[in-house]
Formats: sequence, C-alpha cells, structure tokens
Amino acid sequence: MAKSKQAGQGTPATVALIKAGLPFTTHAYEHDPAAKSYGLEAAEVLGLPAEQVFKTLLVEVDGKLAVGVVPVDRQLDLKAVAAALDGKKAVMADPAAAERTTGYVVGGISPIGQKRRLPTVVDTTATQYPTVYVSGGRRGLDLGLTPTDLITVTTARTAAIAR
Repeated sequence: MAKSKQAGQGTPATVALIKAGLPFTTHAYEHDPAAKSYGLEAAEVLGLPAEQVFKTLLVEVDGKLAVGVVPVDRQLDLKAVAAALDGKKAVMADPAAAERTTGYVVGGISPIGQKRRLPTVVDTTATQYPTVYVSGGRRGLDLGLTPTDLITVTTARTAAIAR
C-alpha cells in the first residue's frame, strides 16, 4: 500500500493519513462532470464493488453539523444517523455549509482531513471488508484504507445508518 502522496494528489486527507502513519492507496480517475453520482462513477471507473466505495454526506443533527459515511449504492437513513449521534432529527446539510466547514467541494468531500472535525458515523457495513474506499478530497480521487484506520483517523463511531 502506498504511504506517500503521488504527484498532484496531495490533499488534506492524504496529509492527515501520512501524519497519522496510516497506510492507504490512491486511486485517481478522470472525473466526468456529467456523472449523475460521484460515488457510483468512482466505483464504476475504478472497477470497484459499489458496496465497498463509501460516500461522505454532511447532515445537521439537531442544528449541528455531522458526517455520515455510507456505501455509494445506498442512501443515508436520516433517523438512524440522528439516533447514532444521540439526536432527535437529522436533515441534509446545505451544500455551501458543507463546503465551508470541510474545506472540500461537494463531490470531493472526504471524511478525512476536514477543516473542522465533526462527529462522524461510518455505516457498519464498512467493517465487512478488508479495504474500503472514500473520497480523497477532490473529485476524481479515492483513497483505499482499512475500515479500522478510517474509523480511527475520523474518530468515528459505527452504526447501521444506510438503507
């Protein structure tokens, strides 16, 4: 597994993983601006099973921003993510607020290396795989790492938050 960033691929996510001493692989691809789903596009172009590629979604739980990480072929269960964070109600976050808070653009938001650390929940299905793939911090870049390392670097909890 590559532990260093490749030319042109250094992002806050890769920097955070290097700083934490966690191994990861980089998977770059040419992003198609016409793609309807960033995550499904990544899985297809990289030849990865969709259930192993995870998308990062920002939500507001009782008015506070949080992160849900679910497989790209599934949807985030808002009630489940609220419950996982001991909240009452969750709604999808405003995209501009998501970009401002994380430092990433929509479609390239990584759960790793965000400007501000937010409460994070990773769907329990991630633990079924030796490697999971998440956005590397820009459109057209995914990172492969163990679910344990993803949970560690994001200080996430796990819960069944996908439907």
